[in-house]
Amino acid sequence: MKPVKIVSEWWHDPLDYRWLIRTLDARGALSPIKGVVAGGGVILAAICLLNWESATGPAVVGRLVPIVAMAASLLWAVYWWLAPWPSERVSLLLVAGSDVLITLGCLAGNDRLYGWLLAIALIVTGGYLTVFHGPRILAVHTAWSLLSVSALAWLTVDYGDGDLTLAGSAVLVMASVMVGLLPALHFAYWALRMDALTDPLTGLLNRRGLVYYVSARFRRDDRRPICLMSLDLDRFKAVNDTYGHTAGDRVLVRIAACLRSACPPGGVVARTGGEEFVVCADVWPEATVAAAERLRLAIEASSDPVTASIGVVVADPDSPRRDLEIMLRESDSAMYRGKQLGGNAVVLADRPDEV
Repeated sequence: MKPVKIVSEWWHDPLDYRWLIRTLDARGALSPIKGVVAGGGVILAAICLLNWESATGPAVVGRLVPIVAMAASLLWAVYWWLAPWPSERVSLLLVAGSDVLITLGCLAGNDRLYGWLLAIALIVTGGYLTVFHGPRILAVHTAWSLLSVSALAWLTVDYGDGDLTLAGSAVLVMASVMVGLLPALHFAYWALRMDALTDPLTGLLNRRGLVYYVSARFRRDDRRPICLMSLDLDRFKAVNDTYGHTAGDRVLVRIAACLRSACPPGGVVARTGGEEFVVCADVWPEATVAAAERLRLAIEASSDPVTASIGVVVADPDSPRRDLEIMLRESDSAMYRGKQLGGNAVVLADRPDEV
């Protein structure tokens, strides 16, 4: 895959914040992380206190800034220690508020050494965004951080000792971390996550990847219809038994390519088992049979003698069955009904006797 395409996929890939929090919580990692984030607030409050107490700290007007920052840091620590993990929107608001206070603290002091030390906290908030939010959010934070350190460098030269080379060096150090290190870490984190969510043979999503990428479609505020299709290959075992598993793997790769090309626009394709696949797409009820038929015909045309039995279930925005596990169960049942009827068939969950 070309580097430009890989970077584009990383840049546009939506990070499912809720899925990430649920996964960390299931592994027992959420509480320790909350403790670390709360501890960061305590450390930042201590830095603000030392800055305020220092004889070379901020001037009279500027002394209000570390007081406000110190109070906000303590509130941050208490919130993260006692409250539930924040929603995605609250998380972004907390980090945005932190960035603003850190920048104000950097610029308020008379001694620029304190400003540069406090600017390091922008790397800390950037690290949080690297783990819990997407690359575009990280890019906004990076732009803010570079603007902040550039302003600090200007103050250092204009009102400090006038050491332009020292200020430029400090800006370059911050820029190398914010522009180089954190995005690289985020990209590596994304690549490892994609590896965990992808089937290595076909390149399709695996069962975990299916859950990750379609869970957002089942939120109450998403008013799109959901069509779920479960596919099981007919006579695939005969290919393995006759020609060997290598030939069977080639068939699976070919079918994966068929499903990608015939899938409705914006659909998600996953390999959930040996010869089992799932397609999830935004298709209105009246178009579900035609969409499933395109998949069936594409497989039939490309992988003779292998065909597919397809079970289809569709849920409109207000349907009580609008739940991933329920729809997977119902589409599986319809798919097995298709196999009982001879295979190479499309069966609707609502009409199991129709092919």
